[in-house]
Amino acid sequence: MSNADGRTRTGDEAGFGLHTAIAVVVANMVGTGVFTSLGFQLQDLRSGFALLMLWVVGGVTAVCGALTYAELGSTIRRSGGEYAFLSHIYHPAGGFVSGWISATIGFAAPTALAAITFGTYLSSVFPTLSATWLAVGLVVLLSAVHASTRRASGGFQRWSTTLKVGLILAFCAAGLFLVAEPREVGVLPTASGVSSVFSGGFAVSLIFVSYSYSGWNAATYVTGELRDPRRILPRALAAGTLLVMLLYVGLNYVFLRAAPQEELVGQLQVGYIAAGHIFGPRGADLMGITLALLLVSTVSAMVLAGPRVLHAIGGDYPTFRLLRRENARGVPAVAIFTQAGISLAFILTESFETILVFSGFTMGLNTLLATAGVFVLRRRGPPVPASETPPYRTWGYPVTPAIFLAVTSWTLAYILIDRPLEAGLGLGLIAVGFAIYAVTRARDRALDR
Repeated sequence: MSNADGRTRTGDEAGFGLHTAIAVVVANMVGTGVFTSLGFQLQDLRSGFALLMLWVVGGVTAVCGALTYAELGSTIRRSGGEYAFLSHIYHPAGGFVSGWISATIGFAAPTALAAITFGTYLSSVFPTLSATWLAVGLVVLLSAVHASTRRASGGFQRWSTTLKVGLILAFCAAGLFLVAEPREVGVLPTASGVSSVFSGGFAVSLIFVSYSYSGWNAATYVTGELRDPRRILPRALAAGTLLVMLLYVGLNYVFLRAAPQEELVGQLQVGYIAAGHIFGPRGADLMGITLALLLVSTVSAMVLAGPRVLHAIGGDYPTFRLLRRENARGVPAVAIFTQAGISLAFILTESFETILVFSGFTMGLNTLLATAGVFVLRRRGPPVPASETPPYRTWGYPVTPAIFLAVTSWTLAYILIDRPLEAGLGLGLIAVGFAIYAVTRARDRALDR
């Protein structure tokens, strides 16, 4: 296997395997969203069937996107996610704008949010600890791990994600067997439940569910470092997304089974409330520690995947060539520590919350354009020589990408209509990205003279 410089990788440098790729997908997706959104969904929906269908529909949509990205990744075969896809399919300017938004807002800001949430949970259980410095310490430690070797990076990601999945499964098992007074969930379809699925409340709730599923495309950011992208990428994206869908459905079933809906309506901390009914008075502390441990793998996955965008930009644009530098093991250490620095700035200034308000729109537009690109690639024909292994082909094409495009387009349209300020900020950020691209290209041409 060769890297971007054409050097052959061997041993520890050979690349990431299937289990690491799945771990990156699962860890990027499962954060705090699934533990906080049910309370707001209950304000419009009371049918257990409709509430669980939210997570099924959101999961199916994410799987459709994942299967499409598998074809994009196994065709283009380069790390960087949407940066690589949009640069190749449309124009380098589109890839550049997508890349710098992904590297900062798409990864650095969510990394900061997850890290400071980690610190907040732990400091609530252990008041003498500082939430801010716990967050800083977590980002610095994980950046050092992922900037060392692929063996250490992949190993930590696999084990931390395994711990995450194990804790969720243990929580679900406790919710099934330890609840003293289980509530009737009503998972079978009824006339009112089916009617709720087609209501406006269901549509609004689905937007927030889609945010909880974001991250299903994470493995495409390390495509160029996978041992066999054509084989590994489709399996990692599909298996990771399906696993998360099962975990999400199971968790929400347990929440509804453990606690009365009246206690959950409008509440942010549904995980705490359910834990109190499952484990008793100490449930809140136990859930705080559990959520903190869950977030370790989330931060880890973002620290692993995100810098590959900066690394790719450094390889394409002389202005940012410093970001291309790798350590002796071929790991993009400079890009990793650069993203860490941006995340630390967000943590210490706590300015990331403002950015995250409108980041969903810009990242949604990213995935929309990338998924639509599969139709462009099919018309052009694959850029892979006949002598090489042909790319993976999207299962269910063209229906599969069409489903994802329809749901995502509806979500973006809703944001434009209902949240014009946030959408406007997102479009403004994109315009700034194009301006930065123009300046960068002009400077690169000057450097080439």
